[in-house]
Amino acid sequence: MINKDRYRKALIFTFELHSKQFRKDTKIPYFFHLSSVSNLVIENGGNTDEAIAGLLHDAVEDQGGEKTLKLIKRKFGNKVAKIVEDCTDTKVTPKPPWLERKKQYILDLSKKSQSSLLVSICDKTHNASCIVNDYDRIGKKLWKRFNAKPTKIYWYYESLLKCYNKNLRGNKVLKQNFKKLVSLIKKIAKDKTTKRKH
Repeated sequence: MINKDRYRKALIFTFELHSKQFRKDTKIPYFFHLSSVSNLVIENGGNTDEAIAGLLHDAVEDQGGEKTLKLIKRKFGNKVAKIVEDCTDTKVTPKPPWLERKKQYILDLSKKSQSSLLVSICDKTHNASCIVNDYDRIGKKLWKRFNAKPTKIYWYYESLLKCYNKNLRGNKVLKQNFKKLVSLIKKIAKDKTTKRKH
């Protein structure tokens, strides 16, 4: 059962923390990605700490680094803070180069707790679905949002899939859905046309 009072507090805190942030090259408030990730966590059996961490998984990386992590720990406890920290690929500003960060994230992921792996796969599942859907909407313009070539994006998601399959226990449906999205990313990364064919 999700503790509604704690979750409501986290929702308000997340909304305020990310209120001025939008998804890259869109007018979509970033909060909706965070709430989508948290919803996926809940739908796949996540507990209150995991659901709150789903809301806050980008807070440290995008909104204040170590200072924000300490605030999360104070407001929501050590378990939430640990999951958020595990899902953060850098606390440094400016961020290190894309490939360097992603290689380190994958390397570290195999050492993470089941809670952190659950939040991570929910985050990457939503990101992957946005890549596929946005490619259908705007074609190759999508790739301008990234600091890496399409084939590197595919490499990253394929590497994540291997890590989740090896280390995340249970969650069969979630892993199957992520696998399907990774297959679609492979197709669109190699697609020479403007938009993916159905």
